[in-house]
Amino acid sequence: MRHRVAGRKLSRHTQHRKLMFRNMLVSFLRHERIKTTLAKGKELRGWADKIISLGKKGTLHAKRQAFAILRDQGIVKKLFEQIVPRFKDREGGYTRIYKMGWRQGDGAPLSLIELTTSPSAEPKKKSPVKKAKEVLEKVVPKRKPKEEKKEKEKGKEKKEKRVKKEEKEPPKEKKEKPKREKSK
Repeated sequence: MRHRVAGRKLSRHTQHRKLMFRNMLVSFLRHERIKTTLAKGKELRGWADKIISLGKKGTLHAKRQAFAILRDQGIVKKLFEQIVPRFKDREGGYTRIYKMGWRQGDGAPLSLIELTTSPSAEPKKKSPVKKAKEVLEKVVPKRKPKEEKKEKEKGKEKKEKRVKKEEKEPPKEKKEKPKREKSK
């Protein structure tokens, strides 16, 4: 029975499994997303969260511990200088897993694991009306200034005509109805 036994063996010996996840972690931090099987992705999520939490400490000792796992100075530098600052306000959940379907050859479930982005780094969402206006500005060709002047002149002419009509026709007065007297 496997009660209270954490982790996945993935049909590999301990050393093979550790080296595989170290290599996957380096690739994951380099590209910030990788495609793998679902079981490996779920296990890699724990490794990635631990290394990012280690990076948030920011001490020399933490850098040495990260280098002991990653064995790539460039990736350690990227981790501490680019990736960790994005997650300074986040308390965990640094990765996201998408299910991608099944592999053609053996039917293994595939997944895409990626780093989540910090909510403070994302721009504020725009309302659908603003999005539509931006799209229309891109799609609709801009009017020439001459056409705009002509349209303004036409608008002024229409206003002038309305004013002239109002001046000619005095406002209609309401006719008062005679009051009926009540008979007793």
